Order: sequence, then C-alpha cells, then structure tokens
Amino acid sequence: MNSAFLLFLAIVVVTLVITYYASRKTKSANEFYTAGGGLTGWQNGLAIAGDYMSAASFLGIAGTIALSGFDGFFYSIGFLVAYLVVLYLVAEPLRNLGKYTMADMIAARFDDKKVRGVAAINTVVISTFYMIAQLVGAGSLIKLLLGWDYWLSVLVVGLLMTVYVVWGGMRATSWVQIIKAVLLMGGTFILSVIVLSKFHFSISDMFEQMKTATPLKEKFLNPGNKYKVPLDTLSLNLALVLGTAGLPHILIRFFTVRDAKTARSSVVNATWLIGIFYVMTVFLGFGAAAFVGYDAITAADKGGNMAAPLLAKALGGDFFFAFISAVAFATILAVVTGLVLSAASAFAHDFYSHIVRGGKTTEKEQMSVARWAAVGVAVLSIVLAFAASKLNVAFLVSVAFAIAASANLPVILFTVFWRRFNTAGAVTGMLAGLISALLLVAASPSVWNVKEGAAILTGQPWFQLANPGIVSIPLGFIGAVVGTLLSKKRADARKFEEIVVRANTGL
Repeated sequence: MNSAFLLFLAIVVVTLVITYYASRKTKSANEFYTAGGGLTGWQNGLAIAGDYMSAASFLGIAGTIALSGFDGFFYSIGFLVAYLVVLYLVAEPLRNLGKYTMADMIAARFDDKKVRGVAAINTVVISTFYMIAQLVGAGSLIKLLLGWDYWLSVLVVGLLMTVYVVWGGMRATSWVQIIKAVLLMGGTFILSVIVLSKFHFSISDMFEQMKTATPLKEKFLNPGNKYKVPLDTLSLNLALVLGTAGLPHILIRFFTVRDAKTARSSVVNATWLIGIFYVMTVFLGFGAAAFVGYDAITAADKGGNMAAPLLAKALGGDFFFAFISAVAFATILAVVTGLVLSAASAFAHDFYSHIVRGGKTTEKEQMSVARWAAVGVAVLSIVLAFAASKLNVAFLVSVAFAIAASANLPVILFTVFWRRFNTAGAVTGMLAGLISALLLVAASPSVWNVKEGAAILTGQPWFQLANPGIVSIPLGFIGAVVGTLLSKKRADARKFEEIVVRANTGL
C-alpha cells in the first residue's frame, strides 16, 4: 500500500512540476490553446497516442476481453482503424483551415454565430461523456489500490485535472500526455511479455489454452458473448471507426504543430504506437481471464475495469500491481486534462469570444474565461461520474465516439468536399446528430434495465441497441443534406473554391 501511494504521489509531483514550468511560458491565447504550435511530429504523435490510449483502452478493453472474449477485441480494432479516417480525410484540412478549435475549421467557410455556437455545444457534450469514462476508471482504480471511497477518488482526480489546465494550458497537457504514453507503453509491454511467458511465448498455445480457461469455454474465442444482436455489433464498430475523426480533444492536437505536413507525421507516428498498444491489449485480456478469473475481476469492479491491475498483481506481486495502477492513474490524468482543455477552449474561444463578445475580447480576457470554463466542465463531469460508477469505461467512451461521429464528422467532411453545403446544413446536421445520439443513449439498455441495480435507471428500454451509432450517424449526414437542400440561401461558390485550395495546400 505504501509503495502504491508513493508511486501515485511521484506521478502527481512530476506532472505538477511540468505544469509549473509550462505556466511560466503560457502568456498568450496561442500558447494556452496550442502550445504556440511548436511541437514536432514525434512529440505530437506521442501526445496524440497519450490522449487516445485512455482508461477505456487500458482498463476497459482489457476487462471487456477478459469477461467477453472476442467481442472485447472489437474495441481494439475499431479504435485503431479509426486513425485511417483521420489520416486521409481530416488531419490536413483541419490543420490548414483551423486555428484553435474544430469550430474554426467550419467557420472558415461559414462565418456564422449559429455554426460556432452549435459546434461549441458539441465539443462540450462529447468531452464530458469521454471525461465521465476516465473519472469512473479513476474512481474504481484508486478505490481498489488505496481503499479510498469512490466519490473521493473521483474528486481528487477532478481537482488535479483542473489544476493542469487552469495553470499550464496545452503545453503542460502535451508533456503530461507524452510522459504518460511512454509509461503506458512500457508498462503494457512488460505485462504482455510476462503473460506470453506463461504460454511459452506461443500465440497458438495461448489461443488453445483459452478454450478451457474461462466459464465461456470455446465460446470465448467466438463473437456473440457480449453483443448478441449483430446490429449492435455493427453499430458499435461504426461508431468506433468514424468517431475519432470527430473527437474534439484529438482534433485540437493538430493545431499544436506548425503545418499540415507535421500534422500528417503526427498521425503516422501515433498510429504506429496505438497499433502496437492495441495488439498488446489482447494479451492483457487473455491473461486476466486465465490468471485472475471471471469472479475475481467482477468482484473488484462489475464493469471489469480492474482486470489489468489485477493481472499485474497476480503475475508480478504487489509492487508491479502498484506500478501498473500508477501508470493507469497517469493515463487517466493525461486524458482528462486534454478533455477539459478542449471543452474550455470551445466555450471561451467559440462561444464567449465570438458569440457573446463578437470577437472583441482581449487575449487575457479569453484565457481567464477558458480557465473558469475548465472549472465548470470539471465540476459537471465529476457530478455525472458519481452516477455512472457501474458502467464499463470502454462502453462510455464508445458512446462519446458515436456522438462525435454523428454530430461532428458529417459537417467536417461536407465543409471540405461539398460545394452546395451551406450554413443551414451545417447547423441542422450537427443538431440532428447530437440530439438523436443523446436521446437514443438515454433510451438504451445501458441506462434502463428491468433488473434493479443493473443500470442507472430501472425500467424497460425502448431503444434496444447499446450504441446509437448505426441510427444517429446516418441521421447526422441526412440532417446536413436535408438542411442544405431545403434552405433558400445558396452556398458561396467562390468561398468553397477558396476553402478547397486552403484545405489542400495551406495557402
């Protein structure tokens, strides 16, 4: 217990020191939002990987694979393939058209307050859902390791993430994410090697033994254990593959480099790191299923979120358990910091500066508003995390992905690739995707269950799919198309031509 506390404390001290030095260099809005655009390709690639390899990846996926077998692997594949969409369709145009936030990219073509306002709302909602997942993971982790109450654990992490953003901005956030990515890759690699050694470093032997290692027997290696409805599986994968390209905290990372070429380099570097990491999550899940067991995993956390730390304890003892838990803690801190920053940036830059003040704020005033917005977003996320303690963090993140793919991705793509697209289409598409995704999640089995205590609320769900992506994503695209076609206002053809040139060349 003492070693665990010391490791946790060491991570907090190191990250606070980084925040202190970053705060001394954060004197302008450009520094606060984008670290002055001074990150290199490999630095930003590590930071993106650190942002992306969240509690859902390390804790949620390992737990889902351990409890459900093959179905958990959908998350690994979906998260990885999603970066191809980012690389080929989003990274370069976003960097060339935007300045601080995703709304900047859309406003480059549609300089309208309604567009900025809805885009800002999307960013806050998506970031909040994603943040709830990280806080749930943090609460379960610290409760298991240090014996603190769940609410206290969530509160401590929430306070820390607010400190990082309020004082350090993007520079502190980036370096916290870089350090976290290195720690997570190293810890996951060591744990994966230990697991493989138990199977004599034979992949075929590992798969063969897994046929009898869990209560699912041979079904463990087959799909259908968790997602019994094929439509639910399709909906999940659609959200995972398309969602990354609409995640605000990932998109703002492309503004931290100097040009589109470096942005592409960042994505390539991140994809390699993320790909290697998600392969290793299979070893963690299989290892937890074989050497920890279903009962022990669910006893520690009903969502299976503690599978990886428990595996570390089973194979490496208390110190390795403390180390892996500390790495998971660093993972959560880094990701929630990026999420708070993206939400605060959207509120201060898009809503307050451009809508409330009509673009007439000073940099000092805008940074002050961003810091207060960070506090507000953190408080909201902490309160919501108290109600979501029983949910798997990988599921919570998949919901955020579905909202991002539904509300943001259609508008991003149409802004760059559809000549006729107009302001009405942009607003309608974002609202259609956002509202439909939220309503479907609120009516899903993840929120409602006839068995008391099995979900947040007791009752019969009227929408039977856990993930709304297969319905809400098409609605986002349809809303954008219908809004455009029904609007009497024609798109500015000259503006579209300008956008195409800027998006592809940066001129």
